[in-house]
Amino acid sequence: MDVTLTQLRYFSEAAARLSMTGAAERLNVAQSAVSSAVAQLERQIGSQFFIRQRSKGLVLTPAGELFLRDAQAVLAHVEEAVEHARGEQTTIAGNVRLACFSTLAPFLLPGLLVRLRADHPNLELEVVEADAAGCSAALLSGQVDVALCYDLGLPDDIAATAVHAARPYLALPPNHRFAHRAEVALTEMRNEPFVLLDLPHTKELMLSILTNAGVEPNVCFQSGSYETVRTFVANGHGYSILHQRPQHDFTYDGGTVAPVAIKGDVPELQTVIARLRTQRPTARIRAVGQAVRQQVAGLSAAASRTPS
Repeated sequence: MDVTLTQLRYFSEAAARLSMTGAAERLNVAQSAVSSAVAQLERQIGSQFFIRQRSKGLVLTPAGELFLRDAQAVLAHVEEAVEHARGEQTTIAGNVRLACFSTLAPFLLPGLLVRLRADHPNLELEVVEADAAGCSAALLSGQVDVALCYDLGLPDDIAATAVHAARPYLALPPNHRFAHRAEVALTEMRNEPFVLLDLPHTKELMLSILTNAGVEPNVCFQSGSYETVRTFVANGHGYSILHQRPQHDFTYDGGTVAPVAIKGDVPELQTVIARLRTQRPTARIRAVGQAVRQQVAGLSAAASRTPS
């Protein structure tokens, strides 16, 4: 069975993009070359890996999903073998597909891209933004190689390495009676209107923080946008609980949010680098992971110097 690395690479790229045309553009080859390689691979193995739909492009079959993980493992193993053979002469080059949790993206992605361009100019990072479920789905489907997300609802098939722990804080209107306090107990916020960040898993976490403190959430507004939540708070529509804190307290409309520490024990939220457990971490993925750690460390140091 003469399965080639080219066939595996073309199949993996088509599966990641769910498009023969998209894979061809990425690989800089003719679309017919990708289609032919994948069709020949299916004939050789005797399984259909894609359902071809005119309006929706490609859909992976169960056999295709299973074969994709194995194909990616083979390609990663070959890449690792080449890296070992080249030794210190190896230059980090190629493409890494990264899924980033939407609320982390504005804090980490711009600086991460700058850092990678400086340290590894031949490494290209492709980014997609998603919520917690989307990051997991992108990893499990093979659409991305690695994810930068929170440790929220990750399935057992995904391995996660923590790079930062964020303690939640209260986001209060600037004229709130507690706005100038150093810390506030959640029980002191009982019956006050709550503005909820409505994202999968995030929503459940925020509500559980309140209920575990004995506070019944009085949800008056909710939004899937981090900045919309902050703007609602700044305009006096309620308080919120958030984890990421910008370098300044201004909102899009020129208002301000008063960040106040939560008194007592509250669970920290882990920011993690996630990948499939079956995936071998190649030099490219290790380089991205190192850059993420450096970026997080830099931001943490800057935050410690910022007056509260």
